[in-house]
Amino acid sequence: MAPPDITPEWYSPPPYDQWENAQPHDMWARARSECPVIETPGNDWAPDPTFSTHTFVDADRVMRDSDTFTATINGESMAPFMGELMLGMDGDEHRRYRGIVAQAFKRSSIERWKPELIDGVLARLLDELAPAGRGDLVASLTTKYPVQVICGIVGVPMEDHEQFNEWADQINHGPLRPEEGMAASAAMVEYLEPLVAARRAEPTGDLLSELVHAEMDGERLTDGKLYGFLRLLLPAGAETTYRLFGSCLAALLTHPGAYERVLVDRSLVAPLIEETLRWDSSVPMISRRATVDTEIGGCPVRAGSPVTVFAGSANHDEARWAESSRWDIDREPQPHMAFGTGAHQCLGMHLARVELDAGLNAVLDRLPSLRLDEAFPPPVVTGYAFRGPKSLPTIWTI
Repeated sequence: MAPPDITPEWYSPPPYDQWENAQPHDMWARARSECPVIETPGNDWAPDPTFSTHTFVDADRVMRDSDTFTATINGESMAPFMGELMLGMDGDEHRRYRGIVAQAFKRSSIERWKPELIDGVLARLLDELAPAGRGDLVASLTTKYPVQVICGIVGVPMEDHEQFNEWADQINHGPLRPEEGMAASAAMVEYLEPLVAARRAEPTGDLLSELVHAEMDGERLTDGKLYGFLRLLLPAGAETTYRLFGSCLAALLTHPGAYERVLVDRSLVAPLIEETLRWDSSVPMISRRATVDTEIGGCPVRAGSPVTVFAGSANHDEARWAESSRWDIDREPQPHMAFGTGAHQCLGMHLARVELDAGLNAVLDRLPSLRLDEAFPPPVVTGYAFRGPKSLPTIWTI
């Protein structure tokens, strides 16, 4: 193992302008084998040296120990674009804030949105798409579906979903393009303010009404926390799920026989989703900061140091999954790191699973002869901070 103060020459994270096309899995695999905890020097965007973890054991330890590894670093980097951010809170503040909004994201609560909203969005999109007989499923389906669902859940007019998708992308990439991110953040709040005022005056049963009037121990969300949550929910709920939906379809269509198996045996949809979450989750990196001098995997970590947990690498840990780089729908399931773990485990994980299950079943029902369009290169999952295929050119008959 390399000394902790030396960055191996082969360990070279991509420049920020190349993140969308990055393919880091080979680098992560070598890190797991040779140097599971790596210290990298600072740069213009992140001036402090950063410690990166690559194994499942180390990722699990960091994510569960919120006293030693605080999430406040997320608030530092994203607060200019998202405001008061639950992802950047810890301790009692985080528990109170999460407790206020968590009820709306229980599995039982989400199920009520499925029949009319989730299934309705899918039906409309596939009604438009199916007659064409061919198309790019990323452009025509996966990028449109989750953002429309989130808009419907929150209570945002569905016809404005394209604007929210644009704002979501600009906010998520705010640290890389600050002017765009700040402008999108301000525009989203300006748009939401009259909707919030209307729900305060007259609740309508949507999530926005619930958030405006929710209480825990007699406390309601402040405006700062309310808009912070909405600016987190709309981008996170749109981008992460659409990328994962695309990865599920890419896996199905690039592994011979997989689509045909799932088409006739829908009990395979759930393991398909879990294996894709493990194989190439849409959010492969999570940030923390050490609160005290500590160690990770025997590597000394100084207090105040940023720590990047590469969940995408942890999910390929050979010590936990045999042939970990292979997508295998028959793999024996066990907990993965796609939604994180610990106090900050993704609040939207139940919604994501329900959306993916509904989306995959709808595609199987409406496009049963779906196959790749051989006039185009096969789809590839790419990305460093967010992963998914950029396009899915396909053909089908109806």
